[in-house]
Amino acid sequence: MMLTATDEQGRAFREAWIAGVNKHYPGEPKSSYVAPWEETPDWERQAAAAVYVQVRTFVEASAGSTAKLTREQRGRFVALCWIAQIHKHIETPKPSYVADWEDLPEWQRETDADIFQRIEDDAVHR
Repeated sequence: MMLTATDEQGRAFREAWIAGVNKHYPGEPKSSYVAPWEETPDWERQAAAAVYVQVRTFVEASAGSTAKLTREQRGRFVALCWIAQIHKHIETPKPSYVADWEDLPEWQRETDADIFQRIEDDAVHR
């Protein structure tokens, strides 16, 4: 069954992103990195909600087995889902928008892993 992405799920993703950026970004992050949901572009809201649903579906379909994934594996999954959304919404994205895991800055990898954890927590506690 395909879940439909909602505004609430997108907001949860964005909240986890902002929390991760505030925790892991070295120095002062760009304002767009921590912009509130209301100031986030429509395509990015749609992408955030879609990735939330992808991760949540993966967690639920795995019936608790995602607890055995490493932090890196969790972050990689979020990053890959995000890259697919970038390609869906942006015809010719900047290379940094679709960079492979190894090319992402450490703060972004940590933030992606935190996002997975937030969504997994939502799935387990609902």
